[in-house]
Amino acid sequence: MLKTLRPVSKQLRLTSLRPFQTLRPIATPITFQPLRPVQPARMVSTLKTLGPKPAADLDGDLMSEEGGFSLDQLMELAGLSVSEAVYKVHPPTSGKRVLIACGPGNNGGDGLVAARHLYHFGYSPTVYYPKPTKKPIFDGLQKQLQQLHIPFANDQPFEKLAGETDLIVDALFGFSFTPPVREPFDEAIKVMESGKKPVLAVDTPSSWHVEDGPQDEGIGAKYMPDYLISLTAAKPNVGHFKGKKHFIGGRFLGQDIASKYGLDIPEYKGVDQVVEVPVDVRVEKL
Repeated sequence: MLKTLRPVSKQLRLTSLRPFQTLRPIATPITFQPLRPVQPARMVSTLKTLGPKPAADLDGDLMSEEGGFSLDQLMELAGLSVSEAVYKVHPPTSGKRVLIACGPGNNGGDGLVAARHLYHFGYSPTVYYPKPTKKPIFDGLQKQLQQLHIPFANDQPFEKLAGETDLIVDALFGFSFTPPVREPFDEAIKVMESGKKPVLAVDTPSSWHVEDGPQDEGIGAKYMPDYLISLTAAKPNVGHFKGKKHFIGGRFLGQDIASKYGLDIPEYKGVDQVVEVPVDVRVEKL
């Protein structure tokens, strides 16, 4: 049964009440400072580029005893930059199927690394690697992809593969390429040249001369990828690029070596490994 509550005594009620205290005015009034306008990122007015010899010399300096980098380390950083550029222009929500076309050199190695990162980013990559390089670094990169069950479609027609993908990564040839395009890569260039699927080119559009850009005629003469990511530094042929977006990738270059080659280190945001630069920026060859 419920107990009957006893009324509170008059004395208790009086002792429980606290006298009213008046609020003291604040001695120092609060003042609000006007918001400072957000400063826009510094725009690149001139894009400094490196030709094939200084670009090779720069890589050599990075991998020297003083530089301390190894080839596989630079390849890993480059491939990570490529995969981040893919994510920026074509997130998985726009289509997860990515076809990575890899050539026999270091550019192809960058593509193999990118395929692994893209898998972990939520994509479904397929690798086209018709002429694999028989070196330990490249063997290791292929085994890493095999462990993730990433398919290699080396024997299938490139046109068929392109028809089944949402984006193509062109990692066939780098800055050391000299025309003409030879088999079996000629078919891949023709398909990418057709423009039926969006293409992101790694360092330089395959089939382009590193300084003069696309050839006047033949395979690749009309090849214009939608996106380009320049690795470490842009190459002179970037002046011929008229695609949608251009990125600089490779957030590892120190100020000392950049100054040696006359390069400007771009302003990367947060943890980004790539930075976008205007497509129509003025180009200067160093």
